[in-house]
Amino acid sequence: MKPLGTGDPLRLGPYRLSGVLGEGGMGKVYVGQDSLGTLSAVKVLRPELAHDTNLAQRFVREAQAAQAVRSPGVAAVLGAWTEGGRPWIATEFLAGLTLDQAVDSHGPLPEPAVRALAASLARTLADIHAAGLIHRDLKPPNIVLTSTGPRVIDFGIARPEHGLTLTTTGQVPVTPGYGAPEQALGKRVAPPADVFSLGAVLVYAATGQRAFTGAHVAAVQYAVVHEEPRLDGLSPQLRDLVAPCLAKDPALRPAPDRIAAAMAPSKGAERAWRHGPFADAIKERERSAQQLTTRTTAATSVGIKAPVSRRRLLTGLASGGAVVAAGGAGAWWWSGRGAKTLKPAKNDPFDIPPAVATPVQALDRSIGASGPYGYPSPTALWSASEVVDVNAQRVLPIRDVVVFGSASGGIVAYDVKTGKQRWAAPEVRAGTQFLSLADRLVAAADAEGVVRTYVASTGVPKWTCPEAEADVLLAADDEALYYVAKNGRLRSIGQSDGRVRWSMRAPAAFRDSGSGLSLRCAAGSGRFVTALGDGRVLMLDTADGHVVWSRGTKVDVTVGAAIKGDRLYLNGETMEARRISDGEAIWSTPVGSNIPDGKTWGPPTVRDGALFANQAWFPTRVDARTGKVVWRGRIWQSDESRVVLPQGNGVWSVETNVTDGETTGLSLNTLQASSGGRTWRFDLPETESKDLAAAGNRVFVLSGTNIVVLRAF
Repeated sequence: MKPLGTGDPLRLGPYRLSGVLGEGGMGKVYVGQDSLGTLSAVKVLRPELAHDTNLAQRFVREAQAAQAVRSPGVAAVLGAWTEGGRPWIATEFLAGLTLDQAVDSHGPLPEPAVRALAASLARTLADIHAAGLIHRDLKPPNIVLTSTGPRVIDFGIARPEHGLTLTTTGQVPVTPGYGAPEQALGKRVAPPADVFSLGAVLVYAATGQRAFTGAHVAAVQYAVVHEEPRLDGLSPQLRDLVAPCLAKDPALRPAPDRIAAAMAPSKGAERAWRHGPFADAIKERERSAQQLTTRTTAATSVGIKAPVSRRRLLTGLASGGAVVAAGGAGAWWWSGRGAKTLKPAKNDPFDIPPAVATPVQALDRSIGASGPYGYPSPTALWSASEVVDVNAQRVLPIRDVVVFGSASGGIVAYDVKTGKQRWAAPEVRAGTQFLSLADRLVAAADAEGVVRTYVASTGVPKWTCPEAEADVLLAADDEALYYVAKNGRLRSIGQSDGRVRWSMRAPAAFRDSGSGLSLRCAAGSGRFVTALGDGRVLMLDTADGHVVWSRGTKVDVTVGAAIKGDRLYLNGETMEARRISDGEAIWSTPVGSNIPDGKTWGPPTVRDGALFANQAWFPTRVDARTGKVVWRGRIWQSDESRVVLPQGNGVWSVETNVTDGETTGLSLNTLQASSGGRTWRFDLPETESKDLAAAGNRVFVLSGTNIVVLRAF
């Protein structure tokens, strides 16, 4: 949530406004509160558009559509003003997870939960249709899971068949992959269009996969119109119930009341999706919303600002869930960044400032003079000598600073633009590794195992976890950080309260391997994965640390793990994509028949649908969706375990230079990301490279005790 700015109203009708939840091309959504302390989401048309008769009429239609539906399955309209001035709509706050957040964080719903979800949504669609409306944009972000059941939000384009959409010129009026074929073709629609969307939603809820996919919007819309849905992953019983909803012919789709009857779960099963980790997150959001309401109201009644921690309330509402502005044009939710509504308690360690903007470096358009090997050599933006810990293994750019192990002990942060030191934390150990927490904090551990955090941009100390007993920090996601304790157990610390959430003993096969848990870890989508030096992989559920699945390998290789959405990418004798939910392979690409024995794929980096890694000796680009090799570079890499990073228009990797069998130095090489063509070569100052990272069109490399920063092209 952002603070009110110049031109923002302080009050609309009975609602006192305290912050901006979000904004789009037509309007803004504010957080409001009435005299009784009831929180609301107040959507208002932009002032410069309020005098446009057509747009104002569309906004009025949205208000009327939202008010016309009387159903426990939709967000209640608390008030609306459509006469003159700036039209606004006030709707209730929904403290909960949107369906896409629930699936992304905790995996597909079990079948009883899917049935309960389907029956509830079908009944809600019946209520919407009974009001003479068609929702037209039913999709996971528009479905909020609350403690009282699923709620459908956003009536921005809901209307009768002859009505107009509340969209601006050039917008797609329906979400590709969820809109019915008749919507994709621009035809007039009827209630069966919402049934098609319901079928697509249920496929996603049950499998974590979309029913229709494609490389771009047009391909997805083509699949909706002409191709069969992807129903693999559904049980036979669910397949038989969901498939008719996705019929191309609207006349063949069942009515919502029939769906509700067919999907009716067994007695008590309607509570199935209300239990477990995301249900706990919903309850926490509700408690935080209630606390915010109570304390703000109490403070207002005596004329003072509430001394409530913004971190504990606003960020508590956001972590792992959403407080959804139910009438917003596409599910607005609290971000917790930049909120100024409540005055934090003095020296509150959980009052975390928002992440600063990343200063983006202009791309290098002049490649520079040719180097000794005939390739152009770029000029470093800046470098610093003898400032890096000789044992440092990581360089971590975080917005406007870059963090690394300091030669004088602890960690240090340098300004990414000037190369000047910003701050230092000598009390922690760089060897324990350090992590970025949502680009707002840096987390590290001291010699006693206490986890300490610092504001990334300034180094101001924030919360600590004295009971952590941390040995090595591994990875972090939006909710927690994960680490190995001094007793060898794998643990998690919540970012919202700085406390240990769970502690688990790794399986014997991993515990007794002699290599320990690896630093090649990743966290995301409700999963934490760690890979061992011998190639074995362990996948955990981040909610409680239980083992979801594990696998071995045929060859010793340092496995790199990358999580993107519902997929995990792993290297070895093959580069492969696996489902994070159960470890099943989606595709597998061998290292190549012309590669000598013992050579493997290097660790993967995934960006914008492309995967980059060393294929034995050669930097390679792979289609992350299919596993097909797009190009293989001609740079010779003596160590395939090194990372390959995309940045700007290039792909960057470190190469060991060997002459007559002797190592003569290191160079940083680049290839064109689109084609794999050779571009730059930059000789590094020392013969040892520790780490390579990239952000903001800058590339950071540790070389011995030096740090070198280059500009991307």
